Amino acid sequence: MDYLLSDNQKMIQSLCRQIAEEKIMPVAAELDKSEEFPWEIIKVIAQADLFSLFIEEKYGGMGGGVLELCLATEEFSRGCGGVAVSYAASALGTFPIILYGTEEQKQKYLPDIAKGKKLAAFGLTEPAAGSDASAIQTTAKKEGDHYILNGTKHFITNGGEAETYTIIAMTDKSKGARGASAFVVEKGTPGFTFGKKEDKMGIRASSTRELIFTDCKIPKENLLGKEGQGFIITMKTFDISRPGVAAQALGIAQGALDAAVKYSKERIQFDKPISSFQGIQFMLADMTTQIEAARALIYATAREIDSGSKTAAKDSAMAKLFASDVAMKVTTDAVQIFGGYGYMKEYPVEKYMRDAKITQIYEGTNQIQRSIIASALIKEAGKNKK
Repeated sequence: MDYLLSDNQKMIQSLCRQIAEEKIMPVAAELDKSEEFPWEIIKVIAQADLFSLFIEEKYGGMGGGVLELCLATEEFSRGCGGVAVSYAASALGTFPIILYGTEEQKQKYLPDIAKGKKLAAFGLTEPAAGSDASAIQTTAKKEGDHYILNGTKHFITNGGEAETYTIIAMTDKSKGARGASAFVVEKGTPGFTFGKKEDKMGIRASSTRELIFTDCKIPKENLLGKEGQGFIITMKTFDISRPGVAAQALGIAQGALDAAVKYSKERIQFDKPISSFQGIQFMLADMTTQIEAARALIYATAREIDSGSKTAAKDSAMAKLFASDVAMKVTTDAVQIFGGYGYMKEYPVEKYMRDAKITQIYEGTNQIQRSIIASALIKEAGKNKK
């Protein structure tokens, strides 16, 4: 389909596809096996100026938006979901600064992130606070000109590798979700350490670690927005970051489909390539239709956000929900098309399947996405009735 991309967007897409094919795909299996963080590829992405896509020009960025981020993430994910999320998670950690940072905070943090000199990460999830983001226990107590952070975050993508962290902590537990605040915490701050690196099913090239705060003292200037805005900052961040997760799922699905089509033309059974069998053809037809539908929804949602829409929460949730479900279905079917070979690590589709699963879970499980969508739908119906 022609999505009427601009010449600049087509150039971004082409460049990212080239990096995926030349730099990511050849090492994806080894990175999956070794769990090594892909710093060499991150450097290539930084040299191509691709960390600057979604950052304003005044802070060293290209001045693009969510669509440009999605285009890059999709192409990188065709090569490796773990590499792609290491890139996209830096955007997730940056969005709160873009949305709620002061001019001083933006000048301090965004230029280095745009250049790829520093990665960012977002710290929300805790051992007892996954889907229930309002249940976080990490605290930030104000003492004079500083805040003192105590608590643990876990399952944090880019944990230990990023230099700049946006952290959600409770400044007033008595207020529940309205007592959460957002802070920027820099790697190397005394009292800020890292726990174990998680051994994951998929996206194994990415770093997923605990963040531990023990009397971690940060300047009051590191507060994002106002006290009590942490939950709002989180939700507004997810509204613009979820299409990126959807794009990751899309790229994984596309990579699996590409591999399945190629294999179906090469695999001979009953003296014919299996691509000649109607059963396989119908599977491939469904896979590509589902992928294209996901792509249309993601691009439309990204454009809506980039146009300045303040009501993209439902569409963002739909894009993430639909694309990640498609990724799981398509990668499972790709394994089926490969048959017994699909189950073997010698072939790429089992990795696509493992990588796809997390897209149904992080940045809000798909059950949470359905709740968001339904809630928005019911509210809209109420407004229309009036």
